[in-house]
Amino acid sequence: MRHAITVLAAASLLAACQSTSPPAANMPTSTPSRTPAAIQLAASIDAYKSLVAQQIMAANAEYTFIGRLPPMLPAIVVLDLSVGPDGELKNVHVHRSRNSEASAAALAAVRRVQTAFPPAEHLMRRHARTFDFSETFLFNDQYRFQLRTLSGPQ
Repeated sequence: MRHAITVLAAASLLAACQSTSPPAANMPTSTPSRTPAAIQLAASIDAYKSLVAQQIMAANAEYTFIGRLPPMLPAIVVLDLSVGPDGELKNVHVHRSRNSEASAAALAAVRRVQTAFPPAEHLMRRHARTFDFSETFLFNDQYRFQLRTLSGPQ
C-alpha cells in the first residue's frame, strides 16, 4: 500500500512539472494571407461558387456594378476556373465570349484576387487534381460587370 502511494505521489509531481503548450486557439494560423471568407468550407458546389464570386467582386469593386442588369448586355463572358485542393487558382481560361475586350477584363478580374480561394478538396472528385467550375461575367455598357452566381433573378 505504501508503495502504491509513493508511485501515485511521484506521478502527481511529474505531471505538475510538465510544461503545457498554449491552446490551439491562441496559436497563430499558418496562412495569415487568407481572409476569413477564404477559410470557410462550402457545403455545396453552389455555395463554393458563391464564396469565390464574393472574393472576385471584392477584389474588383471599381470594375463592378450593382442593381438590375440592362435589358441588352453588350458582353457576356464565361470563364472556366480550376482550383487546387487548398484553394490556389491553377488555371483560368475563356470558355465562351464574342468580345475580346470583355474577355480580357474578366480574366484580369480573376487574377486581381490576391488571396487563395476557399479550400476545394472536399468538393473534388476522387483522384482529381483540381476542382473545375465556370463563372459568367455579365457586362454593362461601361464594361463593368456582375457575376451570374451573385446576380440572382432579374
